[in-house]
Amino acid sequence: MKRIGLIDIGSNTVRLVLFKYDNDTGLKEIQNIKTPARLARFLDDDNVMSEEGIHSLLVTLKSYKDVAEKYKIEELYPVATAAIRQSVNVDEIIKRIKDEIDLDVRVISGKEEAYFGYHAVVHTLSNRDGVTIDIGGGSTELTFFEENELVYSVSLPFGVVTLKELFFHDKKHSDKEAIEQTKAFIKEQLDSVRWLSKRRVPVIAIGGSARNIARIHQSMTEYPIAGVHGYSMDRDALSDVYKLLTGADEDELDDIDGLSKDRGDIILPSVMVFQALYDVVEAEEFKFSRKGLREGMAMSIISEDYPEAFSKYRVYENSLKELSNDFQINPLSSKKRSEIAERIYYELERLGLIDISKHDKYLMKNAAKVFYLGEFIDRDATSQHTYYLIANSNINGIVHRDRVRLALMSSYKNKTLLKFYARETGWFNQDDLDVLQILGGILKFSDALNISNTGIVQDLYIEDGDGGLTLNVIYQGDPIAEKYQANRQKKHIEKTINKKLTITFTES
Repeated sequence: MKRIGLIDIGSNTVRLVLFKYDNDTGLKEIQNIKTPARLARFLDDDNVMSEEGIHSLLVTLKSYKDVAEKYKIEELYPVATAAIRQSVNVDEIIKRIKDEIDLDVRVISGKEEAYFGYHAVVHTLSNRDGVTIDIGGGSTELTFFEENELVYSVSLPFGVVTLKELFFHDKKHSDKEAIEQTKAFIKEQLDSVRWLSKRRVPVIAIGGSARNIARIHQSMTEYPIAGVHGYSMDRDALSDVYKLLTGADEDELDDIDGLSKDRGDIILPSVMVFQALYDVVEAEEFKFSRKGLREGMAMSIISEDYPEAFSKYRVYENSLKELSNDFQINPLSSKKRSEIAERIYYELERLGLIDISKHDKYLMKNAAKVFYLGEFIDRDATSQHTYYLIANSNINGIVHRDRVRLALMSSYKNKTLLKFYARETGWFNQDDLDVLQILGGILKFSDALNISNTGIVQDLYIEDGDGGLTLNVIYQGDPIAEKYQANRQKKHIEKTINKKLTITFTES
């Protein structure tokens, strides 16, 4: 296990994030603290940071260092972005931090900031192509990646705090003239990036402003599951958030669900940037990544000691493995259940008894790996815990709709509970539920064929006869538990094929 801490010294906030990593459960955040420092406002017209700003930063860093020590953090990495980077007296600031707190601050360039954001996105989302945007307080980083490889990156010299200071100083957040001036400025800035136009890929937004916009929209639409990582919106949805914000009075902003109080005065400029970028890129969708600069840096640091720790080509698979390990699922039992489920699927497909998409089959195979993980919490409510844990867990590399499909399959107990769980989102029609019932039934039956977790099933095949189907199970070991449970659960297969199923066990 390795424990590290990152202090992200941004223009708007200063945040401490503590991570732990091990091979089984991957990278986990163990603490996250932020202070809305607004360092950009302490820069004068000559870009000199005032003593007040430096003192505020020193107080925050001293507090964060004390917290990290209490968590027994092995290495602490303070990283400074735009506000410090743009300061004329940057060397003085870095020296003061070293002399007074004994911290070595790394000032990263805009290009580096953009890279770490891209690095986090390709290691935690399923998109192979995209434009990323990380809008901070004093700068905005953009990248374009294709087939998971970084192609272009740029850092633009404005952020939500600078937009506010430039156009909304002493004005209401919805001032029409300020809004028009801001839109014109943003368009000019984006048009200056020659490689950005008409990429026609998803725009992936990183950072606090993006998270707030996602949460606002989720509240507006009464979104039924948790998490903004991987949450997707279209252009109309962005417009709906924009209309909500511009239509609210200053004192009404605090009452908007999903909007942090410390972002009320800067949230509107970020929406305008996202709308403009969506139009320039002619985007396919607008997606959110909860992972950004800090996670990208943490992955890079940990990869120095563990080169195989992260793979941008196995994001979903690795995330499922880590989820399984979090809930102590036996990996050998998980693998055997997946093998049995896939074999039963192929046998039914070979006989023309089911016709299901490869994508759904792929989800079923992965659902087998986390089937009934809720047993870790309460054996008597295994199905319920399994559904709610998976549906609301942050599983990297999978869209939210498929995450719920995975939850419905992994928790399958019977048709009644399937319909009950599916009602929460309302995302699935009867055809969808029929497919989920078939695949969930295969998983339930497959689990019965390895109920003792001893891996006794060596092979199986199905024969179609006049009296129905015969499932021949070749085993090695003692099948007493599997015989009993398989005959109890074979009803799930019989409902799928509308035929009687006879099970025979033959010793290998």
